Amino acid sequence: MTDLPPLALYVHVPWCVRKCPYCDFNSHGVGHQAALPEADYLAALLKDLDADLVSAGDRELVSIFIGGGTPSLMSGDFYRGFLQALRARLPLAKDIEITLEANPGTLEQGRFEGYRQAGINRLSLGVQSFQTTQLKALGRIHDGEDARRAITSARTAGFDNLNIDLMHGLPGQAVASALADIDTALALAPTHLSWYQLTLEPNTEFYSHPPVLPQEDALWDIQDAGHRRLEKAGFSRYEISAYALPHRRARHNLNYWRFGDYLGIGAGAHSKLSYRDKAGRLMIERRWKTRQPEAYLRRRHDLRGFIAGRRVVETRELPLEFAMNALRLVDGVSLRRWERNTGLPRSVLDSRLGEAREKGLLVEDGERLQASPRGLLFLNELLATIDDD
Repeated sequence: MTDLPPLALYVHVPWCVRKCPYCDFNSHGVGHQAALPEADYLAALLKDLDADLVSAGDRELVSIFIGGGTPSLMSGDFYRGFLQALRARLPLAKDIEITLEANPGTLEQGRFEGYRQAGINRLSLGVQSFQTTQLKALGRIHDGEDARRAITSARTAGFDNLNIDLMHGLPGQAVASALADIDTALALAPTHLSWYQLTLEPNTEFYSHPPVLPQEDALWDIQDAGHRRLEKAGFSRYEISAYALPHRRARHNLNYWRFGDYLGIGAGAHSKLSYRDKAGRLMIERRWKTRQPEAYLRRRHDLRGFIAGRRVVETRELPLEFAMNALRLVDGVSLRRWERNTGLPRSVLDSRLGEAREKGLLVEDGERLQASPRGLLFLNELLATIDDD
């Protein structure tokens, strides 16, 4: 199956200490003292994986991302058992990137050492801000000192590939406050920064009771100043909200943006899988798993399995689906990847790009799909020109 796109794995851990008011992910607060069902969840994940491997074929995994929720609520032993079982089931790339999302409020030195020994080689720390007032407004369970201590402990445990998540456009935030967060992060020597704007998503507490956020002009000033500060520090922007040192771009996320395949296991996880039908045509299927943790755990005893829904992506949907991913990348994506990862000729995509080209939202390069600087600023407008609905 070497003619299929690269394959990654996403693992979802649905529990967290407390649901943040801005979070629209499938996460379920359990408090500080809850004992999580590690053994049962591990058994469910492996059964979920075994069912999906029938569709994935014999491709090796290029990356693994463990997200949530708060994956750092689980022990190093949990991940050691999972990764050992995973290696027994399918091949892993020799230089595979294995990322764990971690909350600074749930960590201590021993946890980091356990994760490193389990085989995790990249951490993504959900700091969001180093300022106490902002962290309280965001409903986070850590403070700035917790974040600094967690990053130092991760380094001591041997993690040399470290992402810090930071938000901007926070309630009442000005340029100086946003830059202070960036400067504090840079002083801790991460290899990658995810720097993204707080948005009010449906089905969140902030959406129902919105805080007062900076006005549009202030947001532009924050974004421009932060971008310049990060670039000056040697972090290049390669995706709408991602900055990295040389050779430290997140491989797992790059696979998403390049329209690669991924298995998604765990409560509420999503997958994108390519396969060839009997006539040899490339087909793309999206599937999603049971969302509620308790229901997901029960499904391990159910012959119906873990899939809550699935659908084959129609040809008319593919230009927008591909563009929604590819155009997030500052350098765009080679059109050869369009042909390989969709099985369709360039003409199918080209037929939907005319308006975007006329508006100057795309770079005029016959070999790449790439947003122009204006297109990156107005990405939603760009994508609207490609949508045929």
